Amino acid sequence: MKIELPFGSFNLPNLPNFPSFSLPPLRVLPGAALGIDIGTSSLKIVELSRWGERRNLKNYGELRIPALYKKPFRTFEKSTLLLETRDIARALKAILQEANIKSRRAVFSLPDFSSFFTNFQLPPMSKEEIPDAVAYEARRHIPVPLSEVVFDWEIVNHATQSKDPFDVLLVAVPNEVVNQYQEIARICELDLVALEAEVFGLIRSWSRDERTPTVLLDIGAQSTTVNVVSEGMLRSSHSFDIAGNTLTERLAKAFSTDYETAEREKAVKGIAAPETATVLSPLVDLIIKEIEAQALAFKDSKGKEIQKIILGGGAALLPGLKDYVAKSTGKTVEIINPFHTIFYSPVLEYTLQPLGPSYAVAVGMALRALE
Repeated sequence: MKIELPFGSFNLPNLPNFPSFSLPPLRVLPGAALGIDIGTSSLKIVELSRWGERRNLKNYGELRIPALYKKPFRTFEKSTLLLETRDIARALKAILQEANIKSRRAVFSLPDFSSFFTNFQLPPMSKEEIPDAVAYEARRHIPVPLSEVVFDWEIVNHATQSKDPFDVLLVAVPNEVVNQYQEIARICELDLVALEAEVFGLIRSWSRDERTPTVLLDIGAQSTTVNVVSEGMLRSSHSFDIAGNTLTERLAKAFSTDYETAEREKAVKGIAAPETATVLSPLVDLIIKEIEAQALAFKDSKGKEIQKIILGGGAALLPGLKDYVAKSTGKTVEIINPFHTIFYSPVLEYTLQPLGPSYAVAVGMALRALE
């Protein structure tokens, strides 16, 4: 499928089949590419190279906002994501130069809370009729005029009978957000291959072959997203604003201290120490309630139980979090390791292990760029 859009084309990649906002495909397969994750509090880059089926880590880098700026890279105004375009471009160029990164083929992540996800069913029909039917349904499900967004879709079930309905995943992103990312790439002289929602990068860096119904929990600085994945496909995605910054702010208020001190206390003690657990566990309980609500909705619609929970995002390594979630939900809980299928120097093992959860989206974007 290829839908012509003002900024290029909107293609579905081959492996795995996730919606992404893509430019026209290049004729020559890339030898190296970048995955770029612009977060609220930091900017991360991963450079991967490819040799056959082997993916190698060439470089990686991160710049935290407090190092250069006093304001976040991403802000909200009237429920619309706004990017500080020039500031991001400056920061991105600084990382590229400092790390001596030469690759220019790049995929940027789109924050999940700036993307609109919905699922719906289509009645049995021929494959030729599906695109028109999806376009019709999109007008009903997307809460703004279609002229203000770019969107794509994917069939997430495999109908075995001619009478089976089609389950459709629809993703839409405001034109304004797409235009801002294009401007950042232009300033940095990058070849923007695609824009893809964070969740798809997270899924790709987690596992290509996992079929078990799973919750991917992405705990960022400003928002947390509960993603339900089954048979390698996204089934639902729900974002809310209890996240890493919320935990830090609650600690700072409880102990009458500054934000930086509270951040250090959170990183060192988490919910493993009694004094901080008393403050943080009620917030973690709210996150767990969101997980359980999404798991129940999935069970009601598909008749399947969530089997495991994968923790991702910068707060995934919060001391005590993994065990707390496992005990509260009765599920198997793991911490995402996006480097598990990527070759890198053994001397980096202890460096990359704690970085994995926060680099998962950037790794997933780089893998997308190499496909």
